Amino acid sequence: MGQMKSLGTIGLLMVIIISLFSVYTVSEREKAILFRLGEIVDDQIGPGLHVMVPFINNVKKFDARIQTLDATPERYLTSEKKNVIVDSFVKWRIEDVSKYYTATGGDESQANLRLAQNIKEGLRNEFGKRTIQEVVSGERTEIMNLMDEIANNAAKQFGIRVIDVRVKRIDLPRDVSDSVYRRMEAERERVAKDLRAKGAEAAERIRADADRQSTVIKAEAYRDAERIRGEGDAKASEIYARAFNKDPEFYSLYRSLNAYQATFKDGSGMMVLEPDAEFFKYFDSSTGKRSK
Repeated sequence: MGQMKSLGTIGLLMVIIISLFSVYTVSEREKAILFRLGEIVDDQIGPGLHVMVPFINNVKKFDARIQTLDATPERYLTSEKKNVIVDSFVKWRIEDVSKYYTATGGDESQANLRLAQNIKEGLRNEFGKRTIQEVVSGERTEIMNLMDEIANNAAKQFGIRVIDVRVKRIDLPRDVSDSVYRRMEAERERVAKDLRAKGAEAAERIRADADRQSTVIKAEAYRDAERIRGEGDAKASEIYARAFNKDPEFYSLYRSLNAYQATFKDGSGMMVLEPDAEFFKYFDSSTGKRSK
């Protein structure tokens, strides 16, 4: 009786063990392959609970989520034979699990290595067609779009689908950076000199125009002043003439008195004239007539 109980217990344990080896689960984040004695018999296993024949079948599971290949920065030559340092990354996931297993043995690092080789070769070709200016600022988006297509075509043989290829940054080596900066500095200096020369030319043109306008304004002002002065002198002469004609004798007396005042105002003047000279005609008479 005891022996039968022991055998029953052993049998139950074996059933449990066999059941455990016969049942497996696949999550939604995984892809699985079912093998029979090392040969692939099913690569379309969906998520859920599944049953297999133990010891004859076995299952390998792989991460079906998007993976990231963060490649180490690489040097590439541009069409100008200048080196650029490119830092890029790739987003990929398993598309055909059977091909993936056959090509890489299910090793993610091996898949990354092969994918990185294809990406580097594609980037090398694309950068070799372009100048530094184009790859740095002009055509980076175009390069990434082309690399998506190139990488996907190359990754199909590995059962991989490339989601995205991105260039994080493009740097210049120290020697190239120095050369570019020197060239940029020289170009900025040339532009600055050109602007200064144009500014000096404009300043001279403005200064010459201002001098010309100043000369014209002064000449016109002098002309107007002389004209006004001439008109004033003519008007004064006209007034003097009218006044002289009203009383010539008084006007003559007035002019003589002004002449006497101007001549003898400092008290030290001396004139040598004949007593009967015309200058002294009003000394003897207010009428200017000399007594006999």
